[in-house]
Amino acid sequence: MITIASVNVNGIRAAFRRGMGGWLAQRRPDVLLLQEVRAPDELVGEFLAGPPWDLAHSESMTKGRAGVAIASRLPMSAVRIGLDHGVATNSGRWVESDLQLPGGGTLTVISTYIHSGTAQTPSMEEKYAFLDMVTARLAELRAGGGLAVLGGDLNIAHTDADLKNATGNRNAAGCLPRERGYLDDWFASGWVDLGRSLAGDVPGPYTWWSWRGQAFDRDTGWRIDYQVATPALAARACRATVDRAASYAERFSDHAPFVVTYEV
Repeated sequence: MITIASVNVNGIRAAFRRGMGGWLAQRRPDVLLLQEVRAPDELVGEFLAGPPWDLAHSESMTKGRAGVAIASRLPMSAVRIGLDHGVATNSGRWVESDLQLPGGGTLTVISTYIHSGTAQTPSMEEKYAFLDMVTARLAELRAGGGLAVLGGDLNIAHTDADLKNATGNRNAAGCLPRERGYLDDWFASGWVDLGRSLAGDVPGPYTWWSWRGQAFDRDTGWRIDYQVATPALAARACRATVDRAASYAERFSDHAPFVVTYEV
């Protein structure tokens, strides 16, 4: 068994200050996929470099923004960073690594942070352009037929079951038909949404709640954090859990870790 945890930390320094280290020590995932790290390489290394971790980090070209990382107890044999090195708005949004499985073989893992976007502004065009590149890379990985998983904050609620207030957000970024269409295409091509396949036909389970108001206490959330696997890996996924904090005060991020257990 291996566990893969994906979480948007909303700033790694703030997350550890709020208690992420305690969650990490208790949960002990084999692979940790982080988004919105918001820190330079050397600072991320202070938290996660060295035994037991192999670490790969893609720092954003814009200071204090984005940033994605993979920390793995399994040995890394290759690391690939970025989908377009020449575009600042796409930096710190994609890191990919090949991991060596205990029984032999390779598992490709990806940590990605898709743009949040704002409807009808240029940032949405940036989001769509990045999603085009993600779609192309997923097609390449799918054609390879191996074990691969994309984890991260996609900033898209795939269906109305993936957010509490679907009616009120009908025209909001994250719910637009064009955004949802990318996920439709990924799943139609064979990639499997493990959050949905393992939870079944239920609301959520949500992974993000606003810091403001009583969104967390009332469970007024969104399911925007995913693990999306190739069919070969999805067949080995046996359990998915949202590590929702026991109380508002115990949250280390506005996102909760999404953890999947695999038989490998």
